Amino acid sequence: MFEITAKSRGRGLLALVFCILGVLGPPFCSGAEPVKDSNGPSAVWDPGRYIGLDEIKPGMEGYCLTEYGVKGIEKFNLKVIDVVRDFEPGRDVILVEGTDERFIHTGPVGGCSGSPVYLDGGRMAGALAFAWTYSKDPLYGVTAIEDMLRISEGKARKPAPVFGFDYSQPIDLAAIDKQISSPVFSGRGRSGGATALPCPLITYGLPVEASEQLSKSVEPLGMMVVPGLGLGSASVSEVAEGANEGGDQKKELVPGACLVVPLVSGDIAMAVYGTVTEVRGEKVYGFGHPYLGYGDIDLPMATGRVHTVVSSLVRSSKLARVVETVGALTNDEGAGILGTIGATAQTFPVTVRIERFNDIARVYNCRVASNRLLTSSLLRSVISGACLYLGDLPPDHTVEYSGAIRVRGFEPIIFDNTSAGSGIALVAAEAASSAALLMNNPYEEVAFDSMEFDIRIVPKDITSHVWSADLSDVKVKAGEQIGLDVVVESVRTQKKKYRFDLEIPKELAPGKYELTVCGSRDYEQFLLKTVPHRFVGQSLPDLIEALRDTLLVKRDRLYCYLVLPSGGIILEKAELPDLPATKMLVLQSPARPMRSQLYPHWIEKTVDTGTIVINKRTMHVVVEK
Repeated sequence: MFEITAKSRGRGLLALVFCILGVLGPPFCSGAEPVKDSNGPSAVWDPGRYIGLDEIKPGMEGYCLTEYGVKGIEKFNLKVIDVVRDFEPGRDVILVEGTDERFIHTGPVGGCSGSPVYLDGGRMAGALAFAWTYSKDPLYGVTAIEDMLRISEGKARKPAPVFGFDYSQPIDLAAIDKQISSPVFSGRGRSGGATALPCPLITYGLPVEASEQLSKSVEPLGMMVVPGLGLGSASVSEVAEGANEGGDQKKELVPGACLVVPLVSGDIAMAVYGTVTEVRGEKVYGFGHPYLGYGDIDLPMATGRVHTVVSSLVRSSKLARVVETVGALTNDEGAGILGTIGATAQTFPVTVRIERFNDIARVYNCRVASNRLLTSSLLRSVISGACLYLGDLPPDHTVEYSGAIRVRGFEPIIFDNTSAGSGIALVAAEAASSAALLMNNPYEEVAFDSMEFDIRIVPKDITSHVWSADLSDVKVKAGEQIGLDVVVESVRTQKKKYRFDLEIPKELAPGKYELTVCGSRDYEQFLLKTVPHRFVGQSLPDLIEALRDTLLVKRDRLYCYLVLPSGGIILEKAELPDLPATKMLVLQSPARPMRSQLYPHWIEKTVDTGTIVINKRTMHVVVEK
């Protein structure tokens, strides 16, 4: 039988005539494969398998399939409250209420997102997708199956940057860290106060401090951080034998089964849990609402096992674990997510080696999903989890660290530094901000081959300040040498003196010149003001080089620099310090499109103090004739 609507009547009648004449064969004349509605899902609509909204009436009884524990997929009875048209612009929904005693006890459950709903004797109507917080009854909103089957019908688009960093300005990792740490509004709220069912983000190996930090990043995206009970993946032998502890067969992605998005796997694990709605061939539909909600994505897709449901007055949640990665998610839209069995998502290995004063040396090996929005937060959590395994750091502490970020096709970005009194915030921020900066660049798509971090934590504070700075003479002649004695006082150690000897250039004109001695923070600000082009990336290779320069400034150094008159010119990023004045005039012509500035000159020296200087002293040197 054909379903001929007003919108498809012309095409349907034409097809009917052709069938009568014997012109068309299967599938067009098959009862099991009817003609598609011009406004229907791209998948062939099967009225024996699916039930449309026009057929659903209040009071109809049905059930949903989902996992509530070790028994696996179970039926839970429901009844239809009503069909709400235009619940959102262009979106109709079904309101259902659970009548099963377990549904009544737990209320709406995070992790049930995508649980398929069946009416009229077993025809699929849609998926559990949203609910009302603090709801006293198990009232759910159901996304219609015809909307879910339309996922991926839109034109594929190149993934766009998620964070709007200004790549025309010098790299500021602190500002980037602040931006990526701020909650991102995802628009997951629904009409009438309804919200998408939160997806449990079940973690393993994250201490409380790291979990709280992760929650701030992912809760606005509709994820609920839940500490897990195990490693988060089945053992190799368990998967090979095709059975788990509960005696179940090897898990498969079928309607009602646990659908997992493993974001981090290994010694530290983080994975998002929902439910499979429908499977058509290698295509898997789930969740019934957006996950991140920005179209084309590339994230791992896995099977899972539900241990139980934790009942809560605020929002109940499933406790589950990953079993096996079997494919990749490819689409993330308003009606749900779509994955492909057998596909492989892009991930990269992360190794964190920790030496902590009150623990043995530990090595954490993980694999992290590559995603413009999530990877930076995941990296921060992995580093935090590894460092804070035995709790927070004492008030007096120093963190010595090094890192290697390997971007495919480029030389590694290698850096090492020291921080004091700021926990693991700086090393985590540098890793997270660097990843976000590279992944969201507007030039080329970035793939990471790996990341490695070596971190050493000691129970002492090496913060210091410049106590005094004395010149051997405030007046000097060109070509002579001037001495600067600097006394640095540390928090818990005695004062220590350092000597700088600066040679005044022979050709330096008489005048007053500024001499500064400072720590890394003020030296970095001096560079950003004086040679900002070194920290700006106008292409991906430039960006990587600028990031290297940004990470190069060492904190355990004392810096001394004497600012000299400008000379030469900088064209875009090309430095021409000794260019004759006549050629400078030609290159600085307004008719030339290239940006130019005078090249700044200065003399600098550094010394390793083993402390982090937090202030500066500025003096003046008079050069006489």
